[in-house]
Amino acid sequence: MPFVLVGVNHKTCPLDVREKFFLQPAEKELLLAQLKNDPRVLAAVVLSTCNRTEIYADLLKADPAAIFHVFFNLKQLPIPGDLHKYIYVRYEADVVEHLLRVITGLDSLILGEGQILGQVKEALSISRHRHMLNKEFNILSHMAVETARKVRRETDIDRGGMSIAWAAVSKAQEVGGSLKGKIILLMGSGKMGRLVVQQLQKKGAARIYVMNRTEDKAVELAGQCDGVAVHFWQIREILEEADVCICSAGAPHYLVDGDLMVRVMAQRPERRLLMVDIAVPRNIDPLAAKVPGVSLMTVDDLAETVEGNMNRRVAAAELAAEIVRAKTQEFYKKLDRAAVYEMLGATKI
Repeated sequence: MPFVLVGVNHKTCPLDVREKFFLQPAEKELLLAQLKNDPRVLAAVVLSTCNRTEIYADLLKADPAAIFHVFFNLKQLPIPGDLHKYIYVRYEADVVEHLLRVITGLDSLILGEGQILGQVKEALSISRHRHMLNKEFNILSHMAVETARKVRRETDIDRGGMSIAWAAVSKAQEVGGSLKGKIILLMGSGKMGRLVVQQLQKKGAARIYVMNRTEDKAVELAGQCDGVAVHFWQIREILEEADVCICSAGAPHYLVDGDLMVRVMAQRPERRLLMVDIAVPRNIDPLAAKVPGVSLMTVDDLAETVEGNMNRRVAAAELAAEIVRAKTQEFYKKLDRAAVYEMLGATKI
């Protein structure tokens, strides 16, 4: 039962590297299928968010080579010689403790952010559906969710409701001033987009445009905020009007490039445009920042905004870390009991 974790996150590599490791939903499914066909892999869970891509596995031998080769072949990336520069590898109890720290928000860019719980639960559910959770990982999955709930119930780790969406809107205000009376373009109406809308509704924006690949979702989200659903083919005219653009579309490519921004800003030379791209991979070409009048922020630029609001969570984080350590020990005790019950059952037969 050698647990092995291979991953990258916001602490180990910058966004331009991290986005190369990001896995789209179809890629996660394919990676799990390939790991399932590898006789060295007994169980696996794949987690990929805007701030991390991690593969948790139970292997016949504690050798992460199988994970490396499957992952890099899938992403069509050469295996770098300096893996240690960006990629971390954990073994055994360190894997268990790391997962518990992740699901409780202790390892997040925003300490204690709540969205990670749902993201980990979804990753576990996909593996369970694909029959990629063995006995040990099933016990660990239940322990992880139980730990996250205990931390949120018994500490103030999520006090204040901070999230990536909160940080994006706060950053927009910090850079561009009050959003009251401003015109906002939101690109993307998924989970992150909905969280952004919740934050925007508190700020008194004059109009919120919602743009999404699926029109029905854009219409639904726009209806929740008295906004206006628009099509992607309208992007140029909407950008010419907007004061702020927040992008969380999650497309695998740029939706806004530098050439488009040159044309947009030519129509509004006296007005600046603030763009906040919280998508991974990025959906706004970094070259857009070179266009006069454009300010471009990415998810990695949110750290300073977050840092100033974290002091009240520090004490809660210490208590949460104690809970994580205790739950890690409890997990191994459960494994020992399960092994005894299994042995007794086999003896009776």
